[in-house]
Amino acid sequence: MDLVCRDFRDALGSFATGVTVLTALAPGGQPIGVTISSFNSVSLEPPLILWSLSNNSPRLAAFRRATHYAVNVLAADQQWISDCFATPDDSDRFAGVATSRGLGDVPLIEGCSAWFECANERQYPGGDHLVFMGRVRRFARGDAREPLIFHAGGYRQLREDAQR
Repeated sequence: MDLVCRDFRDALGSFATGVTVLTALAPGGQPIGVTISSFNSVSLEPPLILWSLSNNSPRLAAFRRATHYAVNVLAADQQWISDCFATPDDSDRFAGVATSRGLGDVPLIEGCSAWFECANERQYPGGDHLVFMGRVRRFARGDAREPLIFHAGGYRQLREDAQR
């Protein structure tokens, strides 16, 4: 079974994704964040997005209870932020990360390609993950910069022009 899971994960890695950091406030008011690549749009009207988090994540309970959260779409030069928020330790992930405050005082990471500030609309069980659906309340695009891309287990960069 472990081999099948590893093969399945490797096959999923063939799909290139952007990299985001989801941020919110824990019940005590402290900022929390986690690196996520399982983010996508659901609906334009109303504006809905979804993402998922492992049932084993130590941050799951806090995200479940958060009224708001933000999807921070990382730029290519923010790989260090992705790495910082992907670590399993409980060190201060926000140390050295410039932020501003969004809706519900949720931290917004400065310098991102885009931000989606969401109300925590619904949650659905999804196997070993919990799927979150967020209603986008506010969004913004950053400066036109390269996005951070993840593919086949590593970070990648876009080429200038694709063949048409």
